[in-house]
Amino acid sequence: MFEVFGFYKFKKLTALKKNKILLQDFLVKKNIRGTVIIASEGVNATISAKPLDLKAAIAKIKKILDFKKFDSENFSKSKFQPFHKVKVKIKKEVVPMGLTLSSKNKKDNHIDPKKWNKLISDKETLVLDSRKPFEYEVGTFKKSVNPDVINFREFPKYLNKLDKKKPIAMFCTGGIRCEKASVFLEKKGFKNVFQLKGGILNYLKNVKKKDSLWSGECFVFDNRISVKHGLVTGTYSICSGCRKPVSLNDKKSKKYEEGVSCTNCHDILTEIQKGRFRMRQKQITLAKKSGSKHIFQKEFI
Repeated sequence: MFEVFGFYKFKKLTALKKNKILLQDFLVKKNIRGTVIIASEGVNATISAKPLDLKAAIAKIKKILDFKKFDSENFSKSKFQPFHKVKVKIKKEVVPMGLTLSSKNKKDNHIDPKKWNKLISDKETLVLDSRKPFEYEVGTFKKSVNPDVINFREFPKYLNKLDKKKPIAMFCTGGIRCEKASVFLEKKGFKNVFQLKGGILNYLKNVKKKDSLWSGECFVFDNRISVKHGLVTGTYSICSGCRKPVSLNDKKSKKYEEGVSCTNCHDILTEIQKGRFRMRQKQITLAKKSGSKHIFQKEFI
């Protein structure tokens, strides 16, 4: 069993290149996999390993980046290693929005998962899903709206159009996108902006299904693809043609072909592309039959 740990911390960081090397070397040595993004404003990451190795990695990350606790963290489990390798990246921002965030300019507007239902059940509250459209389609809170922006840098254009008098309840997967967006709104004069503490993952972990206002599954950016209540691995897979999530119902469509296409991309892909994907899928199938792992194989068995 593997543990998956998602976290972020807003803190001024220096010596980014040096810290990248230190983190990368340690994580590779301990066989920790996942993605770590560091920027001058902080760190955002999801990593996975066996429990003892992960515990060591958490302590090392705190030591290298010089802080005692994370702003937000989420633990979950997976029967397989959900990442292929480890990547440590240096970015201008941990979430690209054209706004640098520090711990000093962020007020506490987090709402606990168990109090969240009351807030979003109020008719006056705008329930805002700040994720990408394809994530929204996999699952979301009842009554929520999605800005339908592909690039998070475009998000401020949508936020500028919102009613300042209306309470806004924002949420995303782990909470970091909302941290950025809520600060932007506060700077624009919005007074009643709230965000789900720990994001959807924290809600699905702590709110029982019978009491939940969540509908569907939650897309995650690793090989689990999606998770359900209790953070159990979900039922979605990824289309090899367009890299979009595919549901069990989508697979019933004539446009779905394993390793080739789905309802999203069947009519867009050329026959040359489909032919290439079919050849790739054939190699994966042959590799599975022989008990080996092919270079194109995306899932861990």
